[in-house]
Amino acid sequence: MTALTYRNSAGELVDVPAIAATRFKNELARVLEQVMRGGAVAITRHDAPKAVLLDYEEFLALTRDRAPVLNDLAAEYDTLLERLQTPAARQGMANAFNASPEQLGRAAVKAARKRR
Repeated sequence: MTALTYRNSAGELVDVPAIAATRFKNELARVLEQVMRGGAVAITRHDAPKAVLLDYEEFLALTRDRAPVLNDLAAEYDTLLERLQTPAARQGMANAFNASPEQLGRAAVKAARKRR
């Protein structure tokens, strides 16, 4: 059977115990109690994980923590993409792709000197 590990909302790697779907159905109350004590349980069918039952607070913490980061990254991506769509940026990329190795080398040295 495949062992499952995930990074919880505290950033810790956690091993997830697995239970066969038939056993899960027969022992739902016990498994639910186990999950509510702060964990997760993988539900398997034919020894392959098919679903994970996760404590609700852990679910909220995992989804709440990631949404702002993804939204921030999407906004940053949109801004960068918009800047790359200008005529000057297009011309700069065309120049870079058409430049000789010597021209690229001079441009790299010039850019490195500006950063000092």
